[in-house]
Parts: sequence; structure tokens; C-alpha cells
Amino acid sequence: MTGDRVRLSAWVHGRVQGVGFRWWTRARALELDLTGFARNARDGRVHVIAEGSRAHCEQLLGLLRSGQTPGRVDVVVEDWVAAQGELVGFEER
Repeated sequence: MTGDRVRLSAWVHGRVQGVGFRWWTRARALELDLTGFARNARDGRVHVIAEGSRAHCEQLLGLLRSGQTPGRVDVVVEDWVAAQGELVGFEER
């Protein structure tokens, strides 16, 4: 793996459960050749983990903040670390 690979952890706040948000996120992530998952949290947020090139993860982050998602995104809190490489595909959890 190259040093260009990163892991984005994004906590998405807003009305993002029960509106197709995880499905939409999965579709965008697969288009960007990212691995990871999007899962609902008990408090109403969605947690997105995505691994791949820094540029593609930044594109996904931009899409999450674009205002073009299902539901309503109020804020996205991001964190970046080195890719861990154990993820295969992109799942809705």
C-alpha cells in the first residue's frame, strides 16, 4: 500500500437515519473505489468509515457536506488516520 491511503472517520449529524442516507453514502463510496461502512449510531448520527486514496476520501467528505444527501446534514465531524487495510467492499451496517 502506498502512503497515500488514508482512513476517514466521519460522524454525520442531522436527520440522517431512515432516509436512505447509508445507501446513498455506500453508492458514492463505491463510485470512488473506497472501502468501509456507514452505520447508524443510537444517538441519531451516522458513522462513516472510508479507506482509500486521500483525494477520494476528501471527495466523499465533500459529498457528505454538499447538501445533496438524503435527509439533512447539519454538521460532519471528521478525523483522519493511516489506512488499516482490513476493510473489504463498502457496507451499510
